[in-house]
Amino acid sequence: MPDRTPIPGPTRIYVEATPTGAQLDMTALTEQVVGDVIDALLDPADTTLWDRLHDLADTVRTPAEGRLPYEELVAELAARSSSRVPLYGAAVLELTRRLRAAVAPRPVPSQREAGAA
Repeated sequence: MPDRTPIPGPTRIYVEATPTGAQLDMTALTEQVVGDVIDALLDPADTTLWDRLHDLADTVRTPAEGRLPYEELVAELAARSSSRVPLYGAAVLELTRRLRAAVAPRPVPSQREAGAA
């Protein structure tokens, strides 16, 4: 049974073994990023991002015109969003331990013999 206990810290990280390695569940980071984007869009002191979002929504562009205004807004929102997960003390070692456990060699189930169904 997989260990669903998060790595301790201000941002929860879950480690899950996959057939070819490990997967990190970073839902808590995603929530921080979405919160940062919403905060940036709703900033009463600077409505520039909100205005740009609405300008994009009101603009009809052909594929030949490209997506540059969209990509620029994405880049600016990403620059204002969380991108780092702090780990303190023993949490670093625990993440290492779980990643090593996730990628440790495991026995491969043998294939059924022909006609043994």
